[in-house]
Amino acid sequence: MAIIKVIELMSNSNKSWEDAAQLAITEASKTIKQIKSIYIKEHSAVVDSKNKIAEYRITASLSFEVETHTKSSPKK
Repeated sequence: MAIIKVIELMSNSNKSWEDAAQLAITEASKTIKQIKSIYIKEHSAVVDSKNKIAEYRITASLSFEVETHTKSSPKK
């Protein structure tokens, strides 16, 4: 039986919301293994003085499989 854990992440990019999502996955994968999915909960952006999007931001839920170690039954 697989155990799935979900964590919330925030990420940003100056390119796109998709890039912000990929950056979140890339950074999380440095310490988290077996990433299964990302769910984008919120999108937002920072607008510069020229009314252009300067930064794309996301809030996301990332799911990954928890490694389980089976213990052998104690010997009698």
